Amino acid sequence: MAGEPSPLVASLSVAVGGAAGSVLRYHAGRVLGGFAAPGPGVTGDAFPWGTLGVNIIGSLLMGALLGWLARGTLTEGGAESARLLIGVGLLGGFTTFSAFSAELVTMLHRGQGGMAAGYAAASLIAGMAAVIVGLVAAQSVQ
Repeated sequence: MAGEPSPLVASLSVAVGGAAGSVLRYHAGRVLGGFAAPGPGVTGDAFPWGTLGVNIIGSLLMGALLGWLARGTLTEGGAESARLLIGVGLLGGFTTFSAFSAELVTMLHRGQGGMAAGYAAASLIAGMAAVIVGLVAAQSVQ
């Protein structure tokens, strides 16, 4: 479409934003996890406060981005560039939960409650099943 970044520029925007988001996630998770409940973390007995905090912060920021983009103050190409850099890249690297939350809320906003419920259930159940399959597969390799 006219005004949208080229595939190369779009890919670079996502990559740069994703790298920054991943680094921010690491440090935010360390700070939130250490502040809220110092302990062994996900692999130990402690509640994963860092991950929960990052997911909530990322979802808040994704909502703010969607609201800002919905105001229409940017050109179509500028909005797409911001969505790629900040939404897909930065927030995607920070937490994919923010994208999940935004998609779910969008479905609900469109009156697609059944689709939203199916998406939420499929994401949780299939995601946990995939972790179990990956775990079992990795443990079976000798």
